[in-house]
Amino acid sequence: MKKSKKGFTLIELMIVVAIIGILAAIAIPKFAELIRKSSEGASKGNLGSLRSALSIYYGDMEGVYPVTVASLTSNGKYLSAIPAAKAPNYHPDSAVATAGLMTSVDGAGGWWYDNALTDPNAGTVMVNCTHTDTKGSVWTTY
Repeated sequence: MKKSKKGFTLIELMIVVAIIGILAAIAIPKFAELIRKSSEGASKGNLGSLRSALSIYYGDMEGVYPVTVASLTSNGKYLSAIPAAKAPNYHPDSAVATAGLMTSVDGAGGWWYDNALTDPNAGTVMVNCTHTDTKGSVWTTY
């Protein structure tokens, strides 16, 4: 009787491993880019939430913006919590909102809120980051 040998040869297994390695080398950078884009999208969505809450506050208070963004979370009327600003690869996620004139943005991460009542940009909130996103736009332009 003949014994039949079943299985894969070493060269066949090496070819499969090489193909998997090539596919992984292509896919892993794409996944990292997708994660970064999703964080950017989340930050833009959170920025929209903050701006909406500020608009509602402004309407409720008959034309007066809050002194700090933290005022929006009192009693949970406008926001239950300040959402995090995400600027991946540059700053850790942060819900800190620094207040001051828009011209003095320091790029330290988190949010920047213009609370100077005499400034024409009063009530403006933006991402406190001077770096660019995946499309090349500076974060503070949103």
